[in-house]
Amino acid sequence: VQLQASGGGLVQAGGSLRLSCAASGGTFSSYTMGWFRQAPGKEREFVSAISWSFGRIGYADSVKGRFTISRDNAKNTVYLQMNNLKPEDTAVYYCAARIDITPAQTARLYNYWGQGTLVTVSS
Repeated sequence: VQLQASGGGLVQAGGSLRLSCAASGGTFSSYTMGWFRQAPGKEREFVSAISWSFGRIGYADSVKGRFTISRDNAKNTVYLQMNNLKPEDTAVYYCAARIDITPAQTARLYNYWGQGTLVTVSS
């Protein structure tokens, strides 16, 4: 399984970005896809997750109401729409895949990881 994350960049506070995670090399109907982030000097933290087939969704409290996760089954791609970005959202964002239909917030429960994409929010 390969995961390719893209879409990061520099944005001002209050702005928006959309991250994409293209998945390949697997049958994803029984997978959950997640987004995590890691800021400098901090541990990797859960952002959001979606089960591929059932659409079960979870968000971290810090991003609820601002971020939206979605998937395009035809393109094997998961998106993270990030609105009203704040400087504290600055981090490297990683997509991950879990061989389970239930979204999880613990990084060690995910089996595959993509490379990160940097999101920088200026104040």
